[in-house]
Amino acid sequence: MTESAGSAASGTDARPDLSILIAGAGATGGAFGTYLHEAGRSVTFLLRRARAEAIRSEGLRFAAPDHDRTNQVRVVTAEELSAAPQTYDLVIVAVKAGGLDSVIDDIGPAVGEQTTIVPFLNGMAQIEKLQNRFPGQVLGGFVKIVGTIRDGAVVQLTDLAVMTIGDLDGADVPTRIVEALDVPGFRLQTIDGIIDGLWEKWTFIAAAGVVTCLFRAPVGAIMDAGGRPHVHAIVDELEAVADAAGHPVSEQSHAMTLKMLTEDGSAFTSSLYRDVTAGLPSEAEHILGDLALRADELGAATPLLDLTLVQLRAGAAQQRP
Repeated sequence: MTESAGSAASGTDARPDLSILIAGAGATGGAFGTYLHEAGRSVTFLLRRARAEAIRSEGLRFAAPDHDRTNQVRVVTAEELSAAPQTYDLVIVAVKAGGLDSVIDDIGPAVGEQTTIVPFLNGMAQIEKLQNRFPGQVLGGFVKIVGTIRDGAVVQLTDLAVMTIGDLDGADVPTRIVEALDVPGFRLQTIDGIIDGLWEKWTFIAAAGVVTCLFRAPVGAIMDAGGRPHVHAIVDELEAVADAAGHPVSEQSHAMTLKMLTEDGSAFTSSLYRDVTAGLPSEAEHILGDLALRADELGAATPLLDLTLVQLRAGAAQQRP
């Protein structure tokens, strides 16, 4: 594993001549895209029409813990890209799972033979779908950032901002990609075992989703209600799936997961729980449903995951007209 802290030396003066298209300007795409833009990288955001019009007229506002600013950035819509195709050196996919299938079609005109694609979604389905469409051009990637969209602005809630990328077959990530993404504002990591890393993050996100959605409460309230042994059972159950898939979770990640999901007084909830309780479209099937399918294929029993999916699916069915 190699790491970069995003130093001034990797800013504008050392800018590689690399064109970057970021699909999405939400909490992930908007935050990391802003850092890349401010470091002088050639960044364009691929957005839905309404979001594109808003940013063209008002700019992209980004509120980080250290600074609140608005940048005028380049944007393009899928219709515009289709009408006037332009290929990019690097395409970053930073949309919610529900938009993945459509965005794969949308980025088609931007992908040339030398284009590298890096998706930042939870789970593994995005890797397989993108590899099927653009074989040999996809890197693995995941990010750690706590953010949201508030009144159209991208808001980074804590100082945590880490981007991790790696070749799916364990080869070195091309130097030009590393140099392009090594900018101030976030820490860049390249790792050999990116598939292991993707499974590790998926397992944590799924565990957080099962815990908070099954018990319908923040972690602290679940602890107060006597949920500690059940949380341990959930974590063990899901980590057993990763182990069966050949990607066991590290002791460090296991300890971190238990710490976050059993902390007394914690107000932590998963993004899946927040979407579900707010009545918003969720990534339940992408994160939990796909994991349940893989568990079944691997012969791993997941009764608590299955129970959570029944609850979520039944609730979603009640909300349909």
